[in-house]
Amino acid sequence: MKRETLFKYAREHYKAEPEYLWSKLPGYAVLRHHDGKKWFAIVMNVPGTKLGLSTEDVVDVLEVKVRPEHIGSLRKKEGILPAYHMNKEHWISIVLSGPLSTKEIHDLLSESHDLTTG
Repeated sequence: MKRETLFKYAREHYKAEPEYLWSKLPGYAVLRHHDGKKWFAIVMNVPGTKLGLSTEDVVDVLEVKVRPEHIGSLRKKEGILPAYHMNKEHWISIVLSGPLSTKEIHDLLSESHDLTTG
């Protein structure tokens, strides 16, 4: 999945626009609840080696919040990694160019949106 496709989905389903908060990290975009401004996802471009991958190439990852009891089983899936930026007990990183289906990514984004509703 491409980040622009993800942003379009977030716009249509959650009224969330990507926000680029850090001038030193122009590829990092936060998705927030439109009413409370709480984050429910962050998209980042990170060198693969920083994620534990065997590539120097920069990859787009989506970080979402999941139920702690699901972290272990989710991390066993190819394309899901421990959170790069957020709390590793509650968040995961999803490689957007990885093997997860669009539906799986949308489901995880939806769960994160639900879990972060204040």
